[in-house]
Amino acid sequence: MKIGTLATHTGLSVQAIRYYEQQQLLPEPVRSAGNYRVYDEAAARQLLFIKHCRNLGLALEEIRVLLRVRTTPDEACTEINLIVDAHMVNVDARLAELQDLRQQLTALRTKCQDNQTAKDCGILRELFQH
Repeated sequence: MKIGTLATHTGLSVQAIRYYEQQQLLPEPVRSAGNYRVYDEAAARQLLFIKHCRNLGLALEEIRVLLRVRTTPDEACTEINLIVDAHMVNVDARLAELQDLRQQLTALRTKCQDNQTAKDCGILRELFQH
C-alpha cells in the first residue's frame, strides 16, 4: 500500500510516518517502479504499535528499546518493566499535580457567587491579587 493508504489505515499523518522512518522506528519500505514507497501489513502493525506507545507517553528512544526487545523473544523483559514503571511514577506525579490544581480551582470557585457583576467577582479579585 502507498503511504497515503497507510496513513488512513493507521490514523497517522504522512509526515508522522516519514518521521518514524527517519527515526528508524519503521524499516525502509520497498519502492515501486514509480519510486513510491510501498508498505505491507507488517509496517501497518508496527505503526499502530508505535502510535499506541506514543499515546501512552513513551519516548521514541523507549519505543526503540521495545522494538529491539521484541526482536529477541528469549531476552528477559526487565527493560520493558523499567520503562513502564518509570512512566507509572510520572503518571502518579501528574495525578498529584492535577488533584492539587482541582483543589485550587475548587477554592477559587467559592470566591464568587453566580449572578455577580465582573467588578464584584471574587474569582477575578483573587486572581489579580496573586
